Amino acid sequence: MDWIQLWQIASAPDNVPIIIMLALVGFYTWYSVKQALANDRLAAELEADPAMQKTHHRKTQPFQKGWAERVHVWPYLLKIEFLAAIIVTLILMVWSILLDAPLEEPANPSLTMNPSKAPWYFLGLQEMLVYFDPWIAGVVLPGVIVVGLMAIPYIDVNPLGNGYYTFKQRMFAILTFNFGWLVLWVLLVFIGTFIRGPGWLWFWPGQFWDHHRVVHETNVDLHEWFGITSQPMMGIFGVVVVGGFFAVSTGVFHVLFKKFAANAYRAMNIWQYVTLVALFVTMLGLPAKIIARLLFRIKYVMVTPWFNI
Repeated sequence: MDWIQLWQIASAPDNVPIIIMLALVGFYTWYSVKQALANDRLAAELEADPAMQKTHHRKTQPFQKGWAERVHVWPYLLKIEFLAAIIVTLILMVWSILLDAPLEEPANPSLTMNPSKAPWYFLGLQEMLVYFDPWIAGVVLPGVIVVGLMAIPYIDVNPLGNGYYTFKQRMFAILTFNFGWLVLWVLLVFIGTFIRGPGWLWFWPGQFWDHHRVVHETNVDLHEWFGITSQPMMGIFGVVVVGGFFAVSTGVFHVLFKKFAANAYRAMNIWQYVTLVALFVTMLGLPAKIIARLLFRIKYVMVTPWFNI
C-alpha cells in the first residue's frame, strides 16, 4: 500500500479543489438533511398544536422569538455576505501563496501524459467513456442531463418545499436528485481522480500506480453468453434486452411512484408522467451498465451494424 503516493495524488494542485469540493458536498448534504428533518418535526408539531401555528414560523431556522414577519436586509443579510466575501478572499490569497498554479510545459504530441485526464469537471464524462460508446457518453447522456434539468419546472407538481428544507414533503425529488448528483456524477469524478491510474486502469486507494501494469481482462458482449454470433439476431437480442430493461424498470417505477408519491401521481398529466418515467429509467441505465461492466465484464448489451449500447 503506497500511501505516500496517495498523498501526492490528493495534494496535487489539480486535485486540491476536488478534495475541498468533496468535503463541502458531504457537509452541506448532511446539513441540509439535518435541517430538513428538523423542519419535518416542526411541521408535525404545528399540525398537532393549532395555537402554535399562529405564533411560530414554519422553519426552525432562522426563526427566533421576537422577530417580525419581515427582517431587514441591513444588518442581518449584508453583514453575513460581507464577512463571507472577506473570508473567501483570505482563503484564496493563502491558497495562491501556498500552492503553485497547475501549469505545465507546452503540449508535446510525441510525449503524452499517462494517465491523460480531462479537467476535474469533465472527469465524470471521461469515466463514462469506459462503459459507453463516445456518442452516448459524450452526446446523448449530457443531452439527457440538460433536457432533464430543463424539464424539472414542468414535471414538478409538488407545491411544497418552496423556501424551506423538507424531506418528508419532497422525498422522491430529494432522493432522485441526490442519487443523480452524488452517485452518478460526484462518485464518477472521484473515481476518475483517485481510482483511475496509468492506462486508465483501476487502482484502489493506496495501491501503487504501476505504469507497467498489464491487466488481462476480456470484455465480452452480452450476446456471446448465449452463443449468438450473427446478425440480425445479435441486434434483435440486444433490442429485446434493452427493451426489457426499460419495460421492467418502468413497471417497478410506476408501482413505487404510485404507492409512495400518490399525490404527485394524481396531479400529473400524461405528458408530465411519461417525461418523468423516461428520464428516470434512462438515469437508471447508467449505473446498470457500470455494474455490468465492472462485475461481469460486459462491453455491449446491444450490438448492431450502426451503433452499440
